[in-house]
Parts: sequence; structure tokens; C-alpha cells
Amino acid sequence: MEPNIVNKIARLADSLLRDDGTEQSVISLATARSISLSSGIALRKVEMAALRQGIVPLRYSRNTGTIGLNGQIRMLESTVAVVGAGGLGGTTIELLARHGVGRVIVIDDDRFSEPDLNRQIMLTEGDLGAPKAVVAAARATAVNSSTEVRTHQERLTPSNAAHLLRDARVVVDGLDNLASRFAVEGACRSLRIPYVYGTIAGLGGQIMTIFPQDPGLSSIYGPPGSSSEQGIETSIGTPSVTPVIMATLQVQEVVKIITGVGVPIRNQMLLVDVCRPTIDTVGLSR
Repeated sequence: MEPNIVNKIARLADSLLRDDGTEQSVISLATARSISLSSGIALRKVEMAALRQGIVPLRYSRNTGTIGLNGQIRMLESTVAVVGAGGLGGTTIELLARHGVGRVIVIDDDRFSEPDLNRQIMLTEGDLGAPKAVVAAARATAVNSSTEVRTHQERLTPSNAAHLLRDARVVVDGLDNLASRFAVEGACRSLRIPYVYGTIAGLGGQIMTIFPQDPGLSSIYGPPGSSSEQGIETSIGTPSVTPVIMATLQVQEVVKIITGVGVPIRNQMLLVDVCRPTIDTVGLSR
């Protein structure tokens, strides 16, 4: 970053009185955007330059108390792929943008239909029939113009998975079938990147973070092809609240991986049942 731009950020920063009575140097979205436009530098880079000076973009001021300034910089530097932009994936994409992930790759070949209206957070009645990936990209950019969104309107398969996911730091599961999940897991192993698995049905769901050296999906389902392609969600449905709860937990796994704050759910499965209500962990082995 050129010294004059760094100096300009420092000069135009404001001061925010925090709840604990201390002051924090901050920069507003309007100011950061003005610097971005006048200098021809991406807004994301202006925000990172501010954070490196201890100046917090106001939009992230409620993040940094937990993940710190360096954690927010890592979020802005990172690329996260989301495979599937429906109930789980759509909520995940929005939360990633709000948390300040720098780049999001959206992979989905489907279009919105009326049964999606109950749970797919990016869908409005005016978007019926529209490609999910296109709507997701527009929504994420509207939420956070620092977030760059790349879309692939195609179905992920074992043959194209590694190509589609190659730039990602982390991959998040928004899928609805086991074959695609195994394809994602295989590609993540070959690329040496973590995969945040998640699935929902009725008023419950399960998540697990799979690192390349972990046993992963086979510890739940056995070898590929040995279990049903879809679960009981085909019969008991998916109410509005379930994708939001599970996507929130998946995004927190992403934040843990990128920032190093917290312990990922590895080699165990988190089971959530909001009807009982309970949250349990189940240990897994090879």
C-alpha cells in the first residue's frame, strides 16, 4: 500500500467510544469507499490497510473483540467456497459476507422454485426461476461490497471438483446428496484444504469439519455408494429455522479455521435437535 494512502486512512479515521469506556480508531464505510474510489484500490485492500494500522472499519467493529484485528485481516484475505446456494448454502454465503470474508466462490446449477420460499434466505418471490448462484452473488455484494463473489453455474462432479475448488482456503457444504459430498471431500483431500460438512432434516442437523488427514464421511456413511444418496429430509421436510441454525454453526467453523480462534469440530459429529432441544457430540473413528 502506498504511503500516501496509508496516511490518508490515518488522517480520515474517527474515534469510537466503546462500551468499556476506551476509545477505538475506526473508519466508516463511506470514508473507506471514498479512498477506494479516489485511489483506484479495492475497498477490501483499504480495509486491510486500516486494520494493519489498528483502525477498525466500523462494519467489523463487533467482530474484532472476538477474533482480533489480525483475525479480521485473515478473513478479508481468505477465499471460501460454498457448494450449493439453497437453504444451508444461502445462509452461509450471507454470513460469510457479513463476517468480512474477502472472496466467496459459489457453486450451484439450480434455480429457485416455490417450495424453496420457506427456508432459502436469499429467495424472494421476485426471484422465483432465477439461478441461485446469481441471486446469491448479488445478495452477498449488496451486504458487503468488499466481498468478491465468483459464481459457477454448474453441477459439481468428481471430474470438475478439484478445478472448481482449487482457489479456496475452506470449503463449506450446502449440498443435498451424498455423492456430491463425497466428491467435495475427495477434492478437498487432494487440494489439502478443510471441508465443513453439514446436513439438515426436519428440526435437526449435523455438522463436522473434515481436515485432509481425517477419516471424514466414511466414518459416518461407510465407503462411497454404500448408503442412500439422500436422507430423511425427503420425507420429513426442512422447516425455516433448521438451515439458519446449522449454517450459523458451519460459518463459525470457517471462522475458527481462518482465524485460529476456537477449536474445530474434528473427528466428531455435532448433532443438533431443536425439538427436544439438545446439542450432542458423537466421537468418530476410522
